[in-house]
Amino acid sequence: MNPGMLYALCAYLAWGSFPIYFKSLHDIAPLEILLHRMVWALGFLLIVLAVRRQWAWLSAVLRQPKVLAGFTASALLLSTNWFVYIWAVNHDRIIDASLGYFMTPLVNVLLGFLVLGERLRRLQWAAVLIAAVGVAWLTWENGHLPWIGLTLGLTFGTYGLLRKTATLGALEGLSLETLLLFPLAILALSVMAWNGQNSFIHAPATSQWLLVAAGPITAIPLLMFASAARRIPLSTLGLLQYITPTLQLLVGVWLYHEPFNSARLIGFAAIWIALGLYSADGVWQSYRPASSDTQK
Repeated sequence: MNPGMLYALCAYLAWGSFPIYFKSLHDIAPLEILLHRMVWALGFLLIVLAVRRQWAWLSAVLRQPKVLAGFTASALLLSTNWFVYIWAVNHDRIIDASLGYFMTPLVNVLLGFLVLGERLRRLQWAAVLIAAVGVAWLTWENGHLPWIGLTLGLTFGTYGLLRKTATLGALEGLSLETLLLFPLAILALSVMAWNGQNSFIHAPATSQWLLVAAGPITAIPLLMFASAARRIPLSTLGLLQYITPTLQLLVGVWLYHEPFNSARLIGFAAIWIALGLYSADGVWQSYRPASSDTQK
């Protein structure tokens, strides 16, 4: 198996099981979980860098403002994605969160068109339009935009694009992102502790260890994803990405018994049809001779 494919598969399987992990921390506020993810992820990554003696890149990067600006943007996208996801899981909105990751491949298509200048084929346009109909239906049915799904899809799709075009490798890039987030996390946790609002101090030992485990639990799948993003096409990442929201949807419906009525099913069905068209287009293109790949 292509190493990029294997990395992506493992990352998506891990992310698909994340609702179970975050549900076990339901007694900790989502913001505090996010802050601990930042802190312990950096701690884990520093250990990895120390073992590998991989420090030379850091001094060079610190002298490149454009690279720092790019990774600051990806760090902010990543932290936003983390917070919205944690909030959704611990407010019984796992199904809504899964919608965001179902939409991510279509976000990738749009980003390729808008940012990279890629030309969309007819089936890709059809997929985007049908997905838009699904979002419109869910908006009408719920009385508001499916903001959880849209936020997760847009932030993770854009993050994937930035990591795809990043100048640093997987380990260095994620280390830089968490390093940029670390001062904010430490400052916020210190203020919370000063005001007696830091739940970690008074949490059971099990919860404390689970928060510490957020380091490797967060970093390892992201490292695998970043490695995959540099090895395989963005479209292939989109196909494998279906694993994560499928697992999340099943966990939300079967394990935590979140409501999934017929009205919601219609909106999700539109997204699935769009994904089916998108996948069919990808398969069709993979079997076409390279010389005939001129369809607009």
